[in-house]
Amino acid sequence: MGKGDQKSTKGKRVRGSYGKTRPRKSSQPIAVTEKPTKVKAEPKPKAAKPKAEKAEETEEKPKAKRTKKAEE
Repeated sequence: MGKGDQKSTKGKRVRGSYGKTRPRKSSQPIAVTEKPTKVKAEPKPKAAKPKAEKAEETEEKPKAKRTKKAEE
């Protein structure tokens, strides 16, 4: 980052160019204005959805037995 770097402020000063890292001075004073605040409306109550019933006819599959690895 030095005189030859086009993206740094120091490089911009050496070349005499302007950009994001070295903006020009504004000739007009900046006026600060307040943003209007919006009034939030109350959220609408959500309708309760009926819950789906679970099927009770699930078959239980026998689990596979674990086998120990043979020790060497």
